[in-house]
Amino acid sequence: MDDRTSAPQRTAAGPWKPSTASRSSRRRFRRVNLTALLPLIGAVGVLLVARQAQTWVQALVLAAGLLAALVAFERWSAGDLARVAAPCLFVAAAVWPYGALVIDGDTQTAYYALAVVACLVVPELPRRRALAAVGVGLFVALVGTWGLVSAGPFSAGALISFVILPTGITVVLICLRLPNKGFYDVMTELEEAREREAELAVVRERVRFASDLHDIQGHTLHVVKLKIALAQKLLRADTERAEQELRETYDLVGDTIAQAKELAYGRRRPNLSAELENARNLLEAAGIHVRVDHPPSVRPQPGDLLAQVLRETTTNVLRHSRATLVHVAVTERGITIVNDGVDGHPPPTLRGLSLLASRVADNGGTLTAELADDRFRTAATFPAGVAGTADAAGAAGADLQPEEDAR
Repeated sequence: MDDRTSAPQRTAAGPWKPSTASRSSRRRFRRVNLTALLPLIGAVGVLLVARQAQTWVQALVLAAGLLAALVAFERWSAGDLARVAAPCLFVAAAVWPYGALVIDGDTQTAYYALAVVACLVVPELPRRRALAAVGVGLFVALVGTWGLVSAGPFSAGALISFVILPTGITVVLICLRLPNKGFYDVMTELEEAREREAELAVVRERVRFASDLHDIQGHTLHVVKLKIALAQKLLRADTERAEQELRETYDLVGDTIAQAKELAYGRRRPNLSAELENARNLLEAAGIHVRVDHPPSVRPQPGDLLAQVLRETTTNVLRHSRATLVHVAVTERGITIVNDGVDGHPPPTLRGLSLLASRVADNGGTLTAELADDRFRTAATFPAGVAGTADAAGAAGADLQPEEDAR
């Protein structure tokens, strides 16, 4: 099967366009055509040649037309009719005048090859298909009329054999192939849509995996950097505390390796409660006061997405701010994180949150990140279900004040 046919060659590209359709689907459809229809076309053609030919020379000429029809059908089923359309059409068109004018007798079947080739080629034309169909019909009718006049005395049987039957069958086959071509186009579009959907699914999965990997390793690497810097400062002043920081760093790296393995095997689902505790510990280790409002009765959904938002926001607070206070508020509608320590300049591009925003939107929610009153507010909200606690935005904005019990 030749896959070199490009879009400009659509004139006679066949049932499947090789540039877009699935190779496996095209092979299956080609196998069906060659198994079911090609033997039928060949058997009917052999019968008609045997019926009209009176000499071996006439049989060879009529057989040449039948061969052209079989070649055209085989190439059409392979999606490569364009290369053989013109020669096959020329041979089939030449056999019909030979049968009508040279071979004596009222039985005329030499139009069969032209009818088969024309019904394959005409529907594949990019434009003026109706005009081409009319032209082929007129050619068959005119040649048949010429043969009728040359045959001698007029008779109704000769009119049917030379003009009505050849013209009618040729036009009917072409007209039947036009909706059949529409069926092939629909099948091609469905195949293209299926392939595009499969490609998009792969892209979405890659983006999701990259986002999760960024959440795990980017977050951990930044915390490891902070802990190692702290251990270096404590190395001479407080050896025991430095050793503790290094042990925690070692454990954190081991935990990250385990999470990466879970992610690779599709078993990782972030837990919001665990992420809240982890965020509190990390922020407090960096000297940041943390307040978490998470009533036990509140179970927001989807918790895994909210956990990822919290993890990404915690990383951003540690990397991009000089925060001293962080307030995390969890409600049944979502989560809001507000931190101070913003210098008033436009915040840097937060690509992790941008990726999460699309995932939150796919689940019907909204993720916002905005700067207001020297505080940075990140909020993920989902459509309201059962009424829960107070809205996180108002609570977080109002309660972000230094408190001794903020820990």
